[in-house]
Amino acid sequence: MLKIRLKYCGKKNYPIYKIVIMQSNSSRDSKDIKYLGFYNPITKEIKLDIPKIIENLKYGVQLTKTIKNLFIKIQILNKYVYVPYLKVGTSLL
Repeated sequence: MLKIRLKYCGKKNYPIYKIVIMQSNSSRDSKDIKYLGFYNPITKEIKLDIPKIIENLKYGVQLTKTIKNLFIKIQILNKYVYVPYLKVGTSLL
């Protein structure tokens, strides 16, 4: 299964994450399939290729919980969008 997830690429005590599409069972540092943007949690800088993200979501790529919460926070996703790995009636936040 393909997932949109974070890939660590920063220095010690200075995290920077790439937002990529990867196989769900691969390790964090393995090869990514597609690069979609980056996220710097220290400066709160986010750069995303939103049309690619929406296109891949239409093809069935899943989001990890961290990425889903990040997208809700920056208002790419509505918090009431159905996400298959959540049970009906559970809170998103």
